[in-house]
Amino acid sequence: MQELLSLEIYKYMLIFMRLGSALMLMPGFMSSYVNMRLRLSIALALSFVLLPFLNEFLPAPSADFLANLKVCGFEILYGLFMGLVMQFLYSALNLCGNFAGTAIGFSNAQVFNPSSQTQSIVLESFFSIIALTVIFISDLHHMMISAVIDSYNIFPVGSPLPLGDFANFLSQALGKSFTMGFKLASPFIAFTIIFYVGMGLVSRLMPQLNIFFLSLPLQIYLGLGLLFITIPAIIFWFINYYEDNLHHFLS
Repeated sequence: MQELLSLEIYKYMLIFMRLGSALMLMPGFMSSYVNMRLRLSIALALSFVLLPFLNEFLPAPSADFLANLKVCGFEILYGLFMGLVMQFLYSALNLCGNFAGTAIGFSNAQVFNPSSQTQSIVLESFFSIIALTVIFISDLHHMMISAVIDSYNIFPVGSPLPLGDFANFLSQALGKSFTMGFKLASPFIAFTIIFYVGMGLVSRLMPQLNIFFLSLPLQIYLGLGLLFITIPAIIFWFINYYEDNLHHFLS
C-alpha cells in the first residue's frame, strides 16, 4: 500500500508540474486579479481529476533521484512552453490595442493591464478584458487546458526537450501574432494615415488655422466612432484566430 501510494503521488506531481506551470502563463489565469491560492487550487484539482485518464502516459519513478528530478524539470519546461505559446498568440490583441490607442490619441492614457501585468494604453487593457470575457464565455479556456492534456501524445513524459522545435514554434507564433495584430489594427492605421494627410492639407490651405487645436478633438471623436463600429469585428476575428491556432497547436 505504501509503494502504491508513493507511486500515485509521484504521478500526481508530474501532472501538476506540467499543468500548473502552463496555468501560470495562460491568458486569464495569469492575471493579477486571480488569487494565487485560487490558481493553485485549480491546478491541484485538475491534476487530481486527470490522474486516472493520464495514468498510462506516466512512468514509474526511477531509483535514481537525479533522474526523477530531471523528469520533473522537463515537465515544468513543457508546461512553460505551452503557456508561452498561448500568451504569444494572445499578444496579437495587445498590439492591436496599442495601434488603436495611438491612432485615437490615447497613447498617454495608461492603466494597469491585468493580462500582461504591465502598464499599457487604456484601449489595450479594454481589448484584453473584452477578449478574456469572450474566451471564458465561449469555453475557449477549456481548449487551452485540452492543449496541455493532449501534449502528452506529442511530448511523452521523460522525453528529451526538443529545444530547436520549441524555439522555431515560438518564433512562428510570435510572427503570426504580429501579423494578426497588424491586420486587426488595419482600420486604425488607415484612419491615422487619412486623418494626418487631411490635417496636413488643411494646414497648408489655411496656415492661420490652429491645426492642433482643431485636430485633437476631431481625432478623438472620429477615432472613438471608428472603435465602436469595428470592435465587434475585431474581437470576433481575434477569437477565430486564437481558436484556429490552438487547433493547429493541438495537431
